Amino acid sequence: MEDQEMQLKVRRVSDKFTESMYVLANEPSVALYRLQEHVRRSLPELVQHKTDMQSWEEQSQGAIYSVEYACSAVKSMTNSSLYFKNIDGLLRQAISMKEQIGNSQGRSLHDVTPSPSPLVSAPHAPSTSS
Repeated sequence: MEDQEMQLKVRRVSDKFTESMYVLANEPSVALYRLQEHVRRSLPELVQHKTDMQSWEEQSQGAIYSVEYACSAVKSMTNSSLYFKNIDGLLRQAISMKEQIGNSQGRSLHDVTPSPSPLVSAPHAPSTSS
């Protein structure tokens, strides 16, 4: 009987010891320590991800600005088609006026320049004889 009592006492002590260890292992301060360890291990990776994301955001903002600028340039080009049509008309008008001036100058040169005639002689200067 003494053996059984001894075993019962040993079992109670070991159960109490196990329960105490379980409480200590799951105590809030231990949980906070484990949380701190987790944060210490994962924080550098999170910081790296944050800096990568900031860099990608800056690159994206630059690309967005470039696209918006290109879109505004295309819109202004489509709005300027009226001006290009006006310039085209003025150039065509200038070319036709140049051709008209060239044609009228060609006719006036033809009309003004007399053709040399062999019957008409040039006047001679009087000769002085002594």
